[in-house]
Amino acid sequence: QAQLVESGGRLVQTGGSLRLSCAASGRTFSTYAMGWFRQAPGKEREFVAVISWIGAITYYADSVKGRFTISRDNAKNTVDLQMNSLKPEDTAVYYCTASTAQPIWVSRGANMDYWGKGTLVTVSS
Repeated sequence: QAQLVESGGRLVQTGGSLRLSCAASGRTFSTYAMGWFRQAPGKEREFVAVISWIGAITYYADSVKGRFTISRDNAKNTVDLQMNSLKPEDTAVYYCTASTAQPIWVSRGANMDYWGKGTLVTVSS
């Protein structure tokens, strides 16, 4: 049974850094685009970042561009999200996702095949 499991979420101060990791299992995700979404309290889930199956193409939400970096290791079946210069508005549950769609469509919230259960990131002011 294929699944995605996120880890790395915790409480961090404004300006700090955090690295989230998503471990995929149950099948190979090397041909899937992998992404991160987040959902803040009282808000809808929103796109954060996506990386193509070979890692050559990435898209970021404007709100995280220049601060967050997505990467993947197909040999380990993992995708990471390095988050720097964190702000209180980055507080959210972060979800890992996998999709057979092109990254551009993932960035627009379409056609997700798998979702993780999320990991909580809290940025204190």
